[in-house]
Amino acid sequence: MDSVLYKKPIVHFFMCSVLLVGCSDSKQVTTSDSSETAQKKAHQVFPHKMPENKPDFPLSASAERMFDYPAPRVQDNELYSLFKYTELKGFDYNGGDGTVSRRDPSRPILVDGIYYVYYTKRHTKTPPIGWNRAKEATDEIPSTDWDLAEIWYATSTDGINWKEEGVAIKRPEKPKPGWRSVATPDILIWKDKYYLYYQAFDEPSGLRGDWCPVSVSYADSPAGPWTHGGDAVIPFGEQGEWDQDATHDPQPIVYNGKIYLYYKAAYNKWPNIRDKYAVGHGLAIAEGPLGPFEKHPLNPVMTSGHETTYFPFKEGIANITIKDGNERETVQYSKDGVNFEIASVISLPPIAGGPYAPDMFTDSGNGRGFTWGMSHFINAGEPKKQHSIIARFDCDLSLDHDIPEYKKTGVWHKPEVYFAQSPSNSGHPEGR
Repeated sequence: MDSVLYKKPIVHFFMCSVLLVGCSDSKQVTTSDSSETAQKKAHQVFPHKMPENKPDFPLSASAERMFDYPAPRVQDNELYSLFKYTELKGFDYNGGDGTVSRRDPSRPILVDGIYYVYYTKRHTKTPPIGWNRAKEATDEIPSTDWDLAEIWYATSTDGINWKEEGVAIKRPEKPKPGWRSVATPDILIWKDKYYLYYQAFDEPSGLRGDWCPVSVSYADSPAGPWTHGGDAVIPFGEQGEWDQDATHDPQPIVYNGKIYLYYKAAYNKWPNIRDKYAVGHGLAIAEGPLGPFEKHPLNPVMTSGHETTYFPFKEGIANITIKDGNERETVQYSKDGVNFEIASVISLPPIAGGPYAPDMFTDSGNGRGFTWGMSHFINAGEPKKQHSIIARFDCDLSLDHDIPEYKKTGVWHKPEVYFAQSPSNSGHPEGR
């Protein structure tokens, strides 16, 4: 693909010198080689025509780095795209009063000509009162947008017009894991069965953070019924480890004949340093969907990105990184699913994106990417009417399509979009 995907070993100059010692004509060879190298390395002006490969003369750090991406021109980069969004039809939000919320959509799957998507749905008597008031939450008053929620699903034939079908995973009876809330699902297809992974809350979110392990349920049909398959399938880390408090946003991919389950954990935050939190992504691997899952020793495998948005690409795995960390708003790639490097820098990426990638579970070794998926917006409501909506995004992160409108580098918005981000008295670091 390019140097970011295929790193060539560097032969140390010292090793070359050692090999030449003792040869009768070593002085002559060394002198000739030095002269040729000096001529090749002499300063040259960067050419007007874009080189396909990295030039063999001194370059600035930025020019060197340009050739470490999949393509030196971003428009030719298969892992670069703009993102465009479409409002979905078929979902009612009760007039936007904050009592109905849909968020955290799974990756859509296509079964017998019908798309299925699973998501967190909250339908409560009141809007959330906020994580900082979690002690005031009751069995009817949610603390956060994902408190007192269940997992629902909807179907579509075109990815825009949806029919809400009903509950997929209900909250179990207390004190079973998830009795308080079940949320943030994602889907896996494995040997003609369907598996939903999701977070299972036993307390209002905000009391100690988002302390909730991952549960799994399975079915013979994407419409259910769903059978409970296990709790805490990704165990928390030991005390003092980065994921001691959370294993969020489970996202499974079939890779190398195994289940690669990516997850997120916030760390460096509780109980008394909420404002200094960081986010990392971990990887847990199992031979089958119900585990046992073994965490990768190099976790966290990703140190930026608020949600997990991974997909097969060529022989490896790619990731859309949003919001958190030094490498926010990038697409990254790994040949082994563990060691990721930046492949492009993007803007307006899908939040909590669930891409529709037909080969997500085929383990083909030749991932083709995708052109659309589902995401959410968490600030659809008015103040004190907090709720989220799910939407569709379109892009070109596909090896099988070439859509020029998604390879442009300019995104223009009316001034009002920027003015809406002006300083406010809300005190929230994200302006909400």
